[in-house]
Amino acid sequence: MKILVLGGTWFLGRAVAEEALGRGWEVSAFNRGRSGTAPAGVREIHGDRTVAADLARLGENGPWDAVIDTSASELAPRDVLAGAERLAPVAGRYVYVSTVNAYRGWPDEPLTESSEVLDGPPDADIDYGRLPEGWDGPDWYYGRQKAGAERASLAAFGAGRVAILRPGVILGPGEYVGRLPWWLRRAESGGPILAPGDPGKSIQPVDVRDVAAFALDQAMAEGGGAYNVTAPMGRETMGGFLSSCLEATGSFGHLVWAPDDLLVQQGVRQWTELPLWRTHAGVWRIDSTNAYAAGFRCRPLAETVADTWDWMRRGGLPVEHPRWAEHGIAPEKEAKILAQLSG
Repeated sequence: MKILVLGGTWFLGRAVAEEALGRGWEVSAFNRGRSGTAPAGVREIHGDRTVAADLARLGENGPWDAVIDTSASELAPRDVLAGAERLAPVAGRYVYVSTVNAYRGWPDEPLTESSEVLDGPPDADIDYGRLPEGWDGPDWYYGRQKAGAERASLAAFGAGRVAILRPGVILGPGEYVGRLPWWLRRAESGGPILAPGDPGKSIQPVDVRDVAAFALDQAMAEGGGAYNVTAPMGRETMGGFLSSCLEATGSFGHLVWAPDDLLVQQGVRQWTELPLWRTHAGVWRIDSTNAYAAGFRCRPLAETVADTWDWMRRGGLPVEHPRWAEHGIAPEKEAKILAQLSG
């Protein structure tokens, strides 16, 4: 296989490139060259996806059997469309990594691939879907942008040549968002550790390397389709996850569980101050049956935790990203809630 990775230098894009090289494939990576370098053995093509001349030059470097798009998270649908239209004549398939945010019902409702996808035209600009000031309803902006980008890939390549992957939370070595690294550092520091909600609650994070492997499998597949890409419902729990963090770090800390209503009352920001904690009914009720039927495999979360800690201990550093600073509760706020629980 001869593939083009849009991205290829950090987290999922890098995992895709490394997995493809491990399979003996020929790999090119198109990126701006601002966030590290691609793995050794990858042919890098530098350029900007929003610049027509750069896209034209990229097309001249083909053909490829498939394109794996891992770097469109901050692009408008119309930019995805422009790139996909330029690549359609020189690539066989297009694998677009989207998100469960593209569903209208996330995170409030259980989801399958037949769930309604948000509106978002393939030629939308970056302002499409922005919410009015004072809006207190669902934040659909990001989901609308991603839904539009999905439609852009389909418009350019046709439904039979596009695979759309919709992961939820992706963890693993190289994570730049900071969810798992924060929990690992908190576990390492020990003492009483504020643990959110119900320890038996199912969670569905997926390992970046497993998403990468499935993306490459879809690059070889025939026909198109959309796939939710998460851990199986019910296999992993918040309690198991946090216990794995303690075990991986060798910590003597202990978990102190706080009920959801207390955390809400204390103004703890869901999803960020205590990463992966969210009370919405559908956040961890995503059906990925179709992906498993198509060959997706998801390693145990404890393995992801241990490998991420090993990466951190060896000096692994993620690409700098503003989302990192959003995660983690302030020590004084955690101590205040812990004192309430002990009292």
